[in-house]
Amino acid sequence: MPRRPRPERQGRRPWRGTNKPPGRGPDHADTDRVLLFGLHAVEAALANPRREVARLIATENAAHRLAPLIAKRGVRVEPASPRDLDRLLGPDSVHQGVALEAKQLSPVGLDEIESSGIVVVLDQVTDPHNVGAVLRSAAAFGALGVVLTERHSPPLSGALAKVASGALDLVPIVLVKNLAQALAELGEMGFLRVGLAEEGENALEALSLTKPLALVLGAEGKGLRHLTREHCDLLARISTRSALASLNVSNAAAIALHWASLNAKG
Repeated sequence: MPRRPRPERQGRRPWRGTNKPPGRGPDHADTDRVLLFGLHAVEAALANPRREVARLIATENAAHRLAPLIAKRGVRVEPASPRDLDRLLGPDSVHQGVALEAKQLSPVGLDEIESSGIVVVLDQVTDPHNVGAVLRSAAAFGALGVVLTERHSPPLSGALAKVASGALDLVPIVLVKNLAQALAELGEMGFLRVGLAEEGENALEALSLTKPLALVLGAEGKGLRHLTREHCDLLARISTRSALASLNVSNAAAIALHWASLNAKG
């Protein structure tokens, strides 16, 4: 018995983007474009003159909320329904009615970071939600930049950008091949390098912190690698008061940034 043809899906399907995953750095970038979604992430990207915009897909409500920036950038909106965006991004993405295809931002070099404030250094933190949350805290507390390894770091797009809530376009990103060498360079630039570790001899709040300051955090489970520790001037712990002493890396970063922004001298 011949098979009956499948009924065609109703509705226009929006742009699907590239089949290649978004790139992160020169060693493993398959494309120079990324897909951002969520109102805050897209709003920050549109407001960033360094961000080249390719295509904007939005519902009527989202386009209305972003209208001033859309007009300023002269971007044509491709209309879509929430269901169209669900198909494009996946049903679990909280897209808030908007997606943006844009050129990936060029990372900055360590020598472009001001040596007068606080930077965050992440040692192979691969979870995009954690890195996005760290970026959001970095923006909130005025950090000068976030240092990531080119390998073992998440794509600077999608879920990371959504969690960062616009901070991806506000906080300079430094991508380095060798974290130990980058920490050595930060030391030469005068940065006090403080590694956060549960077994640190000193409590963070007991240290006399000075700027420029680099707060170094490792991935959950692994923590700071041995060579990373060797390139820190101090190891410090965040004091806790219960048996559950371990903190999520993004929570630890937020606490350390808040304390350092209030207490670091210089």
